[in-house]
Amino acid sequence: MAARRRAALLVAVLLHHAVSALAGTSYYDILQVSKDASEAQIKRAYRKLALKYHPDKNPNNEEADKRFTEINNAYEVLMDQEKRKVYDWYGEDGLKQFQGTRSGGGGHAMNVEHVFSNHLFPFTLVFFGGGGMENEEEQIIKGDDVIVELDVSLEDLYMGGSVKVWREKNVIKPAPGKRRCKCRNEIRQREIAPGMFYQISEPVCETCPNVKYVREGDFIIVDIEKGMQDGQEILFNEDGEPKIDGEPGDLKFKIRTTQHERFRREGSDLHATATISLLEALVGFKKNFNHLDNHSAEIGTEGITKPKEVRKLKGEGMPLYQSTKKGDLYITFDVAFPEGLTDDQKAKLTNIFS
Repeated sequence: MAARRRAALLVAVLLHHAVSALAGTSYYDILQVSKDASEAQIKRAYRKLALKYHPDKNPNNEEADKRFTEINNAYEVLMDQEKRKVYDWYGEDGLKQFQGTRSGGGGHAMNVEHVFSNHLFPFTLVFFGGGGMENEEEQIIKGDDVIVELDVSLEDLYMGGSVKVWREKNVIKPAPGKRRCKCRNEIRQREIAPGMFYQISEPVCETCPNVKYVREGDFIIVDIEKGMQDGQEILFNEDGEPKIDGEPGDLKFKIRTTQHERFRREGSDLHATATISLLEALVGFKKNFNHLDNHSAEIGTEGITKPKEVRKLKGEGMPLYQSTKKGDLYITFDVAFPEGLTDDQKAKLTNIFS
């Protein structure tokens, strides 16, 4: 009877700490998940929020930076089984004491039961029989990733743009009947004698409404950033093939540059050909070269231009990805020779060059 009273008292103390720990905005609120969320659900929520508030998507946005930091802190704690256990019972104050204990004590790492037994909760080992509780790591079931070759014009890679793509995929829809779902192994404790416990792993499933796959299609707008390269992938997180009771795979568009009639790309540099007359090659010329965005680059010279001569126009190449810098433009000159000369022209040329 006395042992039962002591156990009831311990449970009451635990509940008091648990209620205190939930005051204010919790890490679960930050990640927008429930307190019993699985690791797979936490990872899924983290990826969506981190993508939404990432500094690259929100430049010069202090509020987004703050949210991104909070999201990362919450994810770090909730994905660590020991930290999560401490946080669930004691909140941030208990977590700070736990982390301080892990980093202190001459460098010796301590687990959560050690902290409970020596600092925060001196009777845990007695109550739990010296073993504590463990959770088996949940295996994340994920649908297939989908990789699509995306033909992109050199103009879009130079200036930035967007491509509209028709995409078909399986979609999970309701179906008649029920099914077993959310199956997992749970670690449960059984009392074999007063104060003595053992742990057992048991498969546990829930009953859910039945579902089925239905093929559906929709348009997707794929944004092309300046300076992207051949083979570079554009990620659509969790937009791949779905998985029942799991999370969807990812959709990736792999860039493939279409051939251009005037320009050829090599890394961040561009190569092109300009044709000039024999007279222009000999006496010089003034000429503008029309670029990918229709701005003009001057390529004239006052000197002699030899056939197949190459000149570099610095900073007139491709923009570097996520940079303000650009590569160079290399112009190869073709000299157009006349089909023939009259006797008078031959005489004049002979006089000039003799």
